[in-house]
Parts: sequence; C-alpha cells; structure tokens
Amino acid sequence: MPADLAVIGLGHLGLPLAQAAIAAGIDTIGYDTYPRPVAELAAGRPPVDGSLTASEIRRMLSGGFRPTTDPAELGRVRTAVICAPTPLGPDRTLDLTAVTDAARALAAKLRPHTTVLLESPVPPGTTEGVLRDVLEEGSGLRAGRDFHLAYSPGRLDPGNRVHGFAGTPKVIGGLTSACTESAAAFYGRLTDKVVRARGPREAETVKLLETNFRHVNIALVNEMAVLCHELGVDLWDVIRCAETKPFGFQAFRPGPGVGGHGAPVDTIGTHRPLRMVELAGQVNERMPQYVIQRCATLLNEHGKSARGARVLLLGVTYKPDLADREGSPADEIARRLMDLGAVVSYHDPHVPDWRVRDLPVPRADSLYEAAAHADLTVLLQHHRTYDLQGLAVKAQLLLDTRGATPAGAAHRL
Repeated sequence: MPADLAVIGLGHLGLPLAQAAIAAGIDTIGYDTYPRPVAELAAGRPPVDGSLTASEIRRMLSGGFRPTTDPAELGRVRTAVICAPTPLGPDRTLDLTAVTDAARALAAKLRPHTTVLLESPVPPGTTEGVLRDVLEEGSGLRAGRDFHLAYSPGRLDPGNRVHGFAGTPKVIGGLTSACTESAAAFYGRLTDKVVRARGPREAETVKLLETNFRHVNIALVNEMAVLCHELGVDLWDVIRCAETKPFGFQAFRPGPGVGGHGAPVDTIGTHRPLRMVELAGQVNERMPQYVIQRCATLLNEHGKSARGARVLLLGVTYKPDLADREGSPADEIARRLMDLGAVVSYHDPHVPDWRVRDLPVPRADSLYEAAAHADLTVLLQHHRTYDLQGLAVKAQLLLDTRGATPAGAAHRL
C-alpha cells in the first residue's frame, strides 16, 4: 500500500518524527533493518529508551503508522527521511555506516520525484557527497534533477513538554532551491516555522554547532564546579544569581558527566581539530573520575574505606524522568566504584534492570531503606519522584551531583 512518508530508522530521531507526521495526517511507514524493534512497535510496545509511551505508540498505530522491515515499501512513498544513528567511531569521527546502509536500501527502490531528507548528525558535506553518491549510484537517478535531496538537523529534546516537535523551528538546506522548497513544503506540515539555510553544508554545520555549543558550555560549568568546591563556593547559588542577567549569559549546570545522543565532534576529515571542543571533551570525560574522588574522600572523612563500602546510585539515565541511558555516566561511575571494591546497588524508577560488565546490579526496592543502609548515596540523576529532603534525612551520607538538594542538606558536587 503506498504511503506519503517513509521514516528510515526507528530510534530516538525517527519515532518522534513519525509521531508528528501521523498527528499531521500524513500516511507514514517506519522502516528499520532490525526485526525486533519493528515487531515491538507493531505490537504496541514502546521503545526501551522511553522516548514514546505505550499509549502514544498505540495512537500512532491507530492513526495508520506501519512499522516494517520490507524495503519494497520504500519504493511507494513521496518523501523519505533517513534518521539512522551515527555514533562516534574509535577515531572520534561520526560512523556513517547506518546512514549509507539506509541510503542503499532506499536507492534500490527510489522513484523519480521523491524527496529524500537526511536528519542524522553527519559531517558537513555528507549530504551532497556520500549520501548523494550512494543514492545516484543505486538508483540511476540524478539528485536535484530526478529527485529532491536536502538536509535538516534533528532537533529533539526528549521529555521537554514546552518545546515539542511542532514548536521547534526546522532548519533546511537543499541541494538546489527546488530541493529546499520541496523539503520546506514537507516540514511546513509538521512545524510552525521553517528556516532555510543556504545549502546542505550550512544545515549540517548547524547541528555541529548546536551540539558542540552544549558540550563546551557544560565543560565550562564542570570546571567551575571543581574550582568552586576547592574555594568553598556554592556554584549553584552562583548560577542562580548569574542567570538573572537578561543578556549575554545562558545557564548551564554541572553534573557527573554528559550523556545524550548528540556526541561532540572535534575532528572533520583532514581539517584541523576544533581545539575548544577537543578540550571540552577532555574536561567532561574526567567528571566520572572526579565523582569517584569525591566519593572516596567523603567516605574517608567519615572513617570508611571505599573497599567494602555500600554505595547506592540514584538515577542511572542520562536525563531526568526518562528511561534513556544513552551516554549516561552512571555506567563508568559504577565500574570505577567496583574497581575500588565498593558494593554497588542502584535505584531508578525508569530502569527496572541494569547491567554493568554484563553483570546485574542489585536494584533497591525500598528507596529510604536502601539509603539508610548504604554507607554512601550518590544522586546521579534527579527524577521528579525523588523526595530529596526525605532522602537527605534518611541517608547516612549523600553526595548530590546535580545541585538538587537544599543548601546544606547534602554534599554537593
């Protein structure tokens, strides 16, 4: 059965796009090469990352959404959006394997007049380079002449109830002006505002800038956190006051590490590295070790050794109130604590099971009881369900890495 739209890649980018399209009345299929997530979605079960709920998936299915692993479906759509993952490779460059695999599957079925869009984070030049080459070679069609080709950076903030898909402007850069307008016509059905970039390279670089902006600013406040602890200064009070400035300042907050799907990119091919981004990455990657140092020091100050200490980790996801653990520093912190000989357990209302080094980490059933029993409780993620005042009373020793507890109620990062 023909459809208006194919979303290729049913992960954290693709599913919200498909949800927005269904809500806009666009007949949509979701294509993925992995049978399991497709089968789970078709059965109405939500993704494990918690990006969509079971009720949201059911509404999508009742609205006509069809998950599939059949590449033949890709030849029956007017618009195809590639939302494949691009993780950092060993050389710290983005791995485009999933994007090129998706492009090959699409190219084999590509029809004239189709609009092809890419949303995955990619190095500038990918759309008019690698992607265009794969599509043209596999289809025998010419981009900009036989089919439209454009890039639009994914802009999602999972769990954000204020800035949803429709309320977030969509940046578009097409291979030709006609490509841009075709993309704008599609996204104009989903969002309140479309912003036209000069071309695909500019649109790709928007994503690079936005991602690196976040990581560089988090690195700055992470360094400030270390300094302020040494100075005896309450950094969270500093930030509270600083963010009252109505211009020239945007508040970022420190934490035990930087999680999420948007990896910082400091190397683009043979070009010189982005030194500030490179340094920011080093700062942020040191934060889990800094948390361990603080844990060991606190235990020592209270006459306890890290070896044999009972340590309870609270919140192991990368973002509050979500189940997504992508890039969460909790894994590294747990490993380092185990290396010191600590006995690690955890609590997270969104994560029923957690494994570190392929071994299950014991999950606390009773939060207050576990905090009272633990030698040290470490708040890694502040979920709304946590009563931090109550925890501060019950816990023998509480380290708050998020600045969420009232001043003086716990040791802060």
